[in-house]
Amino acid sequence: MTKLAKISFSKADAPGKGVAVVFATEELGVGSIAQEVTSGLQGGLERAAGIAGFSGKKKTTLDLVAPAGLTLDRLILFGVGKAEDLSPGDWRAFGGVVLAALQKAKADAAEILFDVPGGVELSASEIAEFAMGAKLRAYTFDAYKSKKKGAEPEKDLKLTLKVPDTKTARKSWNAANAIADGVILARDLVNEPANMLGPVEFAKKAAELEKLGVEVEILGEKEMKKLKMAALLGVAQGSVRPPRLAVMRWNGGKKGVAPVAFVGKGVVFDTGGISIKPSGGMEDMKGDMGGAAAVTGVMHALAARKAKANVIGVIGLVENMPDGNAQRPGDIVTAMSGTTIEILNTDAEGRLVLADALWYTQQKYKPAIMIDLATLTGAVLVALGNLNAGLFSNDDDLAEKLLSSAGASGEPLWRLPLSKEYDKIIDTPNADVKNTGGRWAGSVTAAQFLQRFVNDVPWAHLDVAGTAFGAPKDDISQGWASGYGVRLLNQLVADHYES
Repeated sequence: MTKLAKISFSKADAPGKGVAVVFATEELGVGSIAQEVTSGLQGGLERAAGIAGFSGKKKTTLDLVAPAGLTLDRLILFGVGKAEDLSPGDWRAFGGVVLAALQKAKADAAEILFDVPGGVELSASEIAEFAMGAKLRAYTFDAYKSKKKGAEPEKDLKLTLKVPDTKTARKSWNAANAIADGVILARDLVNEPANMLGPVEFAKKAAELEKLGVEVEILGEKEMKKLKMAALLGVAQGSVRPPRLAVMRWNGGKKGVAPVAFVGKGVVFDTGGISIKPSGGMEDMKGDMGGAAAVTGVMHALAARKAKANVIGVIGLVENMPDGNAQRPGDIVTAMSGTTIEILNTDAEGRLVLADALWYTQQKYKPAIMIDLATLTGAVLVALGNLNAGLFSNDDDLAEKLLSSAGASGEPLWRLPLSKEYDKIIDTPNADVKNTGGRWAGSVTAAQFLQRFVNDVPWAHLDVAGTAFGAPKDDISQGWASGYGVRLLNQLVADHYES
């Protein structure tokens, strides 16, 4: 296995030794510097490409080992298709595909020449997206894998990106690298087994962001009881592991400007409680804190790149277990807001955690906007599968900003409805609201429930049950946990809330 060890930058010139990657457009177009490399090929590029059936189509490769006529050990031509049609998202994907090709080749170093024909000038941000794609593709979670005796030692891969302007490329990469690290943090948190990452341990992970200048406050059970967070605490009462509420504050914007608030569901393991889940697939419920992981990851990204914005991340951390003290179907609890909630299904627990976390956030911090992320419902997978997260919002302007940022970041959203008619489904004669509306429109009624705890704050709910883990593998994500939400929320802040 080859692991990505380092990404560096140097001036664009013709690679002369080792492993080199050059880009080719459709019909075998290469840049002027790349021509210096390929012109020495014995028999010519066209002959080698023709034999291999390579024409420069997007995401295809031509791998020439010990190419005759060149001093290189290996020359890899990578197809980018029509260069003028490419977006930063394409370059992010290219980084992942090139990294995979270099791993397959077992290279320990490679030079990548950013030289595209036809007068196409790559921006520093596109080059940084390529580097981010490579870093994210290289991610593996192997913390608990034992090394086999006699196994081939892992190689470290060093990438040198040969670019027109090293200064601007490095600057863009510094920001992109911070974002990539935030994604990787989120992936690590979701991948961790629940016996290793409980509420207390998760809160400690959040507290580590203090090294980046984030202000972190951890509320324990005593503080939450004083705040009357009975909805959140009710979920936690069946577990021997105590709950936590972690508050992360990044003050990078102007003093006095209302913050952007992100709120995450952090159920570190979800058995369903007394309404216990089927055993098949329950092991995946170690990832039921994917929303909290994304919030923690984006707070890392924003702080590491010194975002000029005021941002608050709040995560409610609990474990949902079915012991003799667990809450029962039919129980009624009073949330921090004073709203009474009838518990019909203890497996509809994430909305209870978020009810108190959202209320606490909007009451204490008076945010300009508030966005929650949660692996909230299986119903959203029925509606959207693993390819889009569900978006619900009480504010059209915020929804449009999120959809725009989703497109730019490559983390897709699909907006779903909210209305008074859906709200009636969660009315109950026994309390102010019940915690489930039944089988139909389950993701919608869950969002309607959350809306009761946001007052008039512009708010959006992202149901990431289909995208936080178990999504199909792609060019930049090859593991179980995707880190979904980090790039999206970072993009939102960068596009709309930085001064």
